[in-house]
Amino acid sequence: MRSLLSFLKKEYMETVRTGKLIILILLFMLFGIMNPATAKMTPWMMEMLSDTMAESGLIVTNIQVDAMTSWIQFFKNIPIALIAFMLIFSDIFTKEYKSGTLLLILTKGLSRYKVVLAKTVLLLSFWTLGYGLCFAITYGYNAYYWDNSIADNLFYSMAVWWLFGIWVISLIILFSSLLQNNTGVILCVGASVLLAYLLSIIPKAKVYSPAVLMDTNSLLIGMEGINAYIKAVIVAAAMCIVCVAVSIPIINKKQL
Repeated sequence: MRSLLSFLKKEYMETVRTGKLIILILLFMLFGIMNPATAKMTPWMMEMLSDTMAESGLIVTNIQVDAMTSWIQFFKNIPIALIAFMLIFSDIFTKEYKSGTLLLILTKGLSRYKVVLAKTVLLLSFWTLGYGLCFAITYGYNAYYWDNSIADNLFYSMAVWWLFGIWVISLIILFSSLLQNNTGVILCVGASVLLAYLLSIIPKAKVYSPAVLMDTNSLLIGMEGINAYIKAVIVAAAMCIVCVAVSIPIINKKQL
């Protein structure tokens, strides 16, 4: 346990030293501010464009914005933040393969499964930190300007999208244990998400696809209840466990 904590501490320090943590925090703070800012500026932007649109025969009426506008913007922007997160941390294993530092660490007695667990905890904690920070900033601004109670199932919507991010992280861990370069990791993760999205188009398979967890608008406006997402939540959580579990024997057998 002590060796696992020591390695985890080293990983955290390296993330701070390379500036990845600062980039991550600034990125999620920016998105957290952008959501209410975009909602707040929408009437002003439409007013600025009203003359141009009127020349095209379009009439712009008064646009009312509220916390719902900001939350819809939040769930539109968070996929971009997740993509950025994946780009930043897609080399979680591959950089170790290239530099040979992982082999050096293993020769000092650290078990390979502890490396997988430490990397997983690292990514989970950073995703939770960034996502939670973004949500908290948006929630605070929305509470100041409007009323968050207008959004139904808000915290459940937040939780299912957080789980979707965890699912993507588990894919990063799995493909990082298999492949030697982060470009391959990014492509495989992207292909997996695309496959999940295509499955969500099939009516009978939709309720089981992790991609359903991205569709939070139905929850926010009250069109769908919590029960509609239960199967997708169970499948995504099970896949997270399986991906990490499968990564351990892969790393154990990998030639470094």
